[in-house]
Amino acid sequence: MQYQELGDSGVEVSEVGFGAWVVGTDWWGDRSEDDALEMIRYAVEQGITYFDTGDVYGHGRSEELVGEALAEFRDEVTIATKVGYDFYNNPQAGHGELPKEMDPEYLRDAVEQSLDRLGVDSVDVLQLHNADVDEITPDVLELLDELEEEGLIDATGLALGPSIGWLAEGDLAIEEEFDSVQLVWNVLEQEVGNHFLETIDETGSSTSLIPRVPHSSGILNEQVTPDTELGEGDHRGFRPDEWYETGWEKLEKLWFLERDGERTMGQASIAWLLSHDPVATVTPTFRTKGDIDEWAAASDVPKLSAEELASVEELYENDFDIDRDDGMDSLRSSVDGADIESAGLDKLAAD
Repeated sequence: MQYQELGDSGVEVSEVGFGAWVVGTDWWGDRSEDDALEMIRYAVEQGITYFDTGDVYGHGRSEELVGEALAEFRDEVTIATKVGYDFYNNPQAGHGELPKEMDPEYLRDAVEQSLDRLGVDSVDVLQLHNADVDEITPDVLELLDELEEEGLIDATGLALGPSIGWLAEGDLAIEEEFDSVQLVWNVLEQEVGNHFLETIDETGSSTSLIPRVPHSSGILNEQVTPDTELGEGDHRGFRPDEWYETGWEKLEKLWFLERDGERTMGQASIAWLLSHDPVATVTPTFRTKGDIDEWAAASDVPKLSAEELASVEELYENDFDIDRDDGMDSLRSSVDGADIESAGLDKLAAD
């Protein structure tokens, strides 16, 4: 495992992290809490030191489990959490998005409750959870500075979503020198990541990028195939059928990234993301110890060659020579701002 600094915060992260959004929930296939605890501890044994959770996951239960599992390793690991969804006053309805609350007073209280659940005096990385661009106010930025000065957090981040897009938010975080921006980014979904690479280059910002969903909801590691039946409540089922159908066709053109005995397709998907300098860590969703064994090793597999990287770029630019709709347009947000404008929202549109 290789390690990098997050932004210029001095906080170190493993190049492969542990996305704990499914710890304490059943959103990616059911598992027991004992299984979750065992997997987190096993991940530490494999060199993973970056663990990314959020207060809304399981309405605090994910933080409790992450804190319990990592208590004996606290000095060896980096813990990140997220705040901004008011689950204290709103019940969870399926996978629907809860109301957000970005008032500084609320956020401070939410941070203190997260620290209690995690069982720590400070959190290494605090991320605003899906904040809209007009919610990241000067008062919120001042609060983040205060929390750092008080020693309650060591680094600041913005986690983007839930839809694909949110360019204006990421641009603002990069321009404000947040230590990290987390986003959906993978070989099949490059537009947003490519945009932020340009923003970082243009601004000279030290912001690190943290890609999640590196396997595009199971396509790139073949955990979701044409024969897969996703269980009821499995979050991956919210992608349209057309997405998976086009994705499987695209996968056929990417097998050159796999090297027999040296690099699996699942590892290549992570290695491709790590080939971009601003990427500090990648957070896949682990379901088994076998996933941890394979993907944690992605930090050390042969790097993608310049020729391989160029081939991926050309395939993406030509949409993999597949001329049909992937069914995702209705789920993409703020890629050009037109959807925001048509909805009548007061939100900056990215160029």
